[in-house]
Amino acid sequence: MTVRWTELAIFTLLFAIVTGLGVYAARWKAGFPLDHLDEWGLGGRKFGSWVTWFLISGDIFTAYTFVALPALMWGAGPTAFFALPFTVLAYSLAFLPLVRLWSVSRVHGYVTPADFVHGRYGSPILALLVAVTGIVAMMLYIAVQLAGLEAVLRTLGLNGAGLAGHIPVFIAFVILAAYTYRSGLRAPTLIAFVKGLLIYPVIIAAVIILPMKLGGWGAIFDAANTKFTATPARGADILSPQSGGILLSANDQLQYVTLALGSALALFLYPHTLTGALAARSSNVIKRNMVALPAYSLVLGLFALLGYAAIAAHTHPIVNAATGEPDSNTIIPMLFEGQFSSWFAGVALGTIGISALVPAAIMSIAAANLWTRNIYRAYLHRGATAAQETQQAKIASLVVKLGAVVLIVLLNPQYSIDLQLIGGVIILQTLPMVAIALYTRWFHAWGLAAGWAVGLAWGLTMLYDIPNPATGTGHLGDTGLKLGTLSILGWHPFAGSPTQVYVGLIALIGNLLVAALVTIVARPMRIAGGTDETALLDYHHDTSSPQLEPVTSG
Repeated sequence: MTVRWTELAIFTLLFAIVTGLGVYAARWKAGFPLDHLDEWGLGGRKFGSWVTWFLISGDIFTAYTFVALPALMWGAGPTAFFALPFTVLAYSLAFLPLVRLWSVSRVHGYVTPADFVHGRYGSPILALLVAVTGIVAMMLYIAVQLAGLEAVLRTLGLNGAGLAGHIPVFIAFVILAAYTYRSGLRAPTLIAFVKGLLIYPVIIAAVIILPMKLGGWGAIFDAANTKFTATPARGADILSPQSGGILLSANDQLQYVTLALGSALALFLYPHTLTGALAARSSNVIKRNMVALPAYSLVLGLFALLGYAAIAAHTHPIVNAATGEPDSNTIIPMLFEGQFSSWFAGVALGTIGISALVPAAIMSIAAANLWTRNIYRAYLHRGATAAQETQQAKIASLVVKLGAVVLIVLLNPQYSIDLQLIGGVIILQTLPMVAIALYTRWFHAWGLAAGWAVGLAWGLTMLYDIPNPATGTGHLGDTGLKLGTLSILGWHPFAGSPTQVYVGLIALIGNLLVAALVTIVARPMRIAGGTDETALLDYHHDTSSPQLEPVTSG
């Protein structure tokens, strides 16, 4: 494949700019030296409304938004629109819980959600479960970002076979690792400003120019409808339309609703989104952001529609030279390449690349914080100083990113969206320990641990047993399960039903039921459930409160 030198030059220039910003970020808004997790991992906990808006939007709207989601629209049609209600629901659901988490974290100096769980239940075991779950989910999510970045690089002409084909991603990994190691959370926060300034002009230009070139939105929707009407359903594969058109069939509607709700519940359980919230300087900053962030959902919807535009433009994915299979993640990069001038395509591809690097950096920092606070300090070096904690976090951030690179090398990037959806099923199982615990401590600690184990095991088993017609394998085909195949200890309550439902929500229901049953048994038996170090008023403090722990203490 020929290298597209103009686009590559613009892409490289944008990368050079953000790399410079990442290195400079170590001195941006610096208060204390970056040898404390409050500074390196949470940016000094002093980001205002605008900075927080760019930070949280930067780690929510990722390569999943700008690469995988439109590719899903191109391949599956209406199913992909679950992302719109999901983001709108997420801000409403998270508004009050995030405020409570920010307050109690500032009172007690919590850096991670696992810190809160440890304090709430006095249980290092529960904290360990939350930490491990978060790290695994983050690694899967970082892999999605790197798959999106690799799709952009492949479009630019860097599409080698074998390990050589992954060299550009390794280079991007080194750049990302270098400025994250040096500057911590400040680096992706500062770069998120560049991403925000670029993404709106790119998408606005695209949704105005593309319809003009393709005969209008009516023609675009007609082309999509023609494609999906002619495409036969291939079973429970999210990459296959079930409706035969651009409307959901009756069998898909429950999956659409449960996938949107489950994804909304999961979004602010991810450690990277909580890291962005904990970096805010006040609870009012979080409130303003929860009100303002839905504006980004407009961008999400417009980008998703580009999947239909790619159908009308007869855009085809690039064949991955490393696997010999088409890479659906290249659909949107190829759409820009085929429909716009070289310089604009270069800007668009650079923007998508930056949109992958920003969240990948935040995710690696969030995972590093979990490792340092809830594994290293809790089990390996209890007397660790603040400087030793920070050094561990820096090293852990490198390891997590490297693990994500290995996932990309070993797995076909065709399934990048599946990696994110699987991560959602996993992280959703921490909801009782994190989100519900912000309001009540009714669940017993052992009940929460049992519920987590059952929910995770059941969720992963259901995921594994869903066939994947796209690859001809019998496993990991989707996160939508046919109710007719749902088995509860051998009992099939919906036998014969073709209606699909989101696996993550089913697993969460099982999680909650088991947690409740164990709690009901454990309470009368007076089994020790740990000590709560938080108090009712801890969940309502703001910056004016003298109870807040000073930043960078201890």
